[in-house]
Amino acid sequence: MKSPAQKFRERALAKRQTADDTPQDKAIATAYEQQLMQLAVDKQRLKQIQSTEQKGHLKAELVPNYFPWIKGVIASDAGHQDDVLMTVMVWAFDAGMWAVGLEMAGYAIQHKLVMPDQYRRTTATVVAEEIADAAQRGAEVPLDELLYALDLTASEDMPDEVRAKLHKALGNALRDIERWADAAAHYQRALSLHPAAGCKKDLERAERELKKAGGATAG
Repeated sequence: MKSPAQKFRERALAKRQTADDTPQDKAIATAYEQQLMQLAVDKQRLKQIQSTEQKGHLKAELVPNYFPWIKGVIASDAGHQDDVLMTVMVWAFDAGMWAVGLEMAGYAIQHKLVMPDQYRRTTATVVAEEIADAAQRGAEVPLDELLYALDLTASEDMPDEVRAKLHKALGNALRDIERWADAAAHYQRALSLHPAAGCKKDLERAERELKKAGGATAG
């Protein structure tokens, strides 16, 4: 049985290739198929690498190759399902190209694009979790981009544990620049969503620092 994502993609591609399509529409469909073929080749290259770190390096090399296609897709604002854009979005996050990935994520969420089947998560869940997990591993995710990811996914459905991860990542980023009240607020939100979020001691520290400064605790 075909998944909803597969059916959606087939409808989107079929719409592009109907007999009533203009030559331009058919050219776009053909170009999309070419991008999918290139994506398959690049996926095979990645499968041959066991190291996660080395895969990240290769993804950083591969992602810019898709920029012309992705920029065209975003500029068109057509909203068609696009597995190339969705896959490259994840590769950009894996490569630490946060701004690039978030630009694609903004388009994808706006148009309700779905993840390719192998990801088995909603688009918003992938965006929040990829960035939060990277920050947790010690990647230098800029505060502005963490805030954008939170805002971008704020109205989207996802597991509470995943949203808690993003709040915890924000708490850590704000802690590192000693914005204790804001850090405490995000830690509190993380714990309210998922009591096992692992930031109780961080919250306690933020509250202690606030007391030292003579401020009131957040919340």
